[in-house]
Amino acid sequence: MKVLKGIINCKVSIVNSLLMVILCSCTAPKQEQIIVKEEQLVNQDLSKIGLQKLSDYNFFKSPIKNLEPTDSIFPYSLNASLFSDYAFKKRFIKLPKGKKAKYNATQVLDFPERTILIKNFYYPADFSKPEKDWRILETRLLINEKQGWKPITYIWNSEQTEAFIDVAGKSDSISWKHTDGSTRKINYSIPNQNQCKSCHMFNGSVQPIGPTARQLNKYAENQNVNQLVNLNLLGKLSGLPELNSVDKLADYSNANLSIDSRARAWLEVNCAHCHRPEGPAKTSGLHLLASETNNMQLGVGKAPVAAGKGSGGLWYDIVPGKPNESILLFRIASTHPGIMMPELGRTIVHDEGVALIKKWIEEMAMK
Repeated sequence: MKVLKGIINCKVSIVNSLLMVILCSCTAPKQEQIIVKEEQLVNQDLSKIGLQKLSDYNFFKSPIKNLEPTDSIFPYSLNASLFSDYAFKKRFIKLPKGKKAKYNATQVLDFPERTILIKNFYYPADFSKPEKDWRILETRLLINEKQGWKPITYIWNSEQTEAFIDVAGKSDSISWKHTDGSTRKINYSIPNQNQCKSCHMFNGSVQPIGPTARQLNKYAENQNVNQLVNLNLLGKLSGLPELNSVDKLADYSNANLSIDSRARAWLEVNCAHCHRPEGPAKTSGLHLLASETNNMQLGVGKAPVAAGKGSGGLWYDIVPGKPNESILLFRIASTHPGIMMPELGRTIVHDEGVALIKKWIEEMAMK
């Protein structure tokens, strides 16, 4: 009888507990779910980062979409340009009044404080007519402040009347008629501010990449004068030696130059901002400056420091005569986020660059 009484009491207790749960769920105030809509988010104050509009800097004459520089802005171009999903680029330098850049034989020119480097990314509607029907997507600035170089990105509006400061980045659809006559379309990716910093790290601080003497050692576009000589004549560059002593990076798109010089230039501009002794990928032991003379550090017969998906199951960075067994080619020919190199700055494969590196590796076996 005691056992039966205990069982009954236990059942009563369970029923009472269930009733309490039901009553509580009916009478307790219902908590509202908080949904934050995009327009409710507080806009970040970017005024301390840079001017809000690109036009505020007075880099370009009106309308600014023509990218026609004002008198204090100097255009420049490079012998070998970083591949950025086939985007065209127009580059400019703004030096502070009365100041000069200093020549450096191996690194970027030594620019004075308050220098601004300006790079515009755009697509012509038809690549066979590059000076017509542009669509500018972004303008990137590198400003040399007292604390060091600061990257800022400005994103252009669809009307092409203005570009506005941005730190978050975005993706934008773009299409064009390619040089082969085909129509191509991509989602162009504009990097966020941290991504800009990651590519521009040099010995732990942000530094420019492009305007080295070997990159600027060329004739200015539409002018019969060498860019370095011109800057020197204008009183904007000091310490320039005799031009024949200045190194020159190859134009990798020039089929009249040697495969080796073209391939080394492609690797320098697309990979060596990280893969160099002072870069973020220095621990890989793979150094891809065109001036590198150590074949092992260049990747020939070199096993990767870290294997995994990025190696594609291959053993060496470069296998002379065997591009399909070379990790280097495998990675630059990929668009997989965990494999592709470089990791940032492109979403598609540079077909011409991959073909160039493939031929370069093939010809290594002939030496």
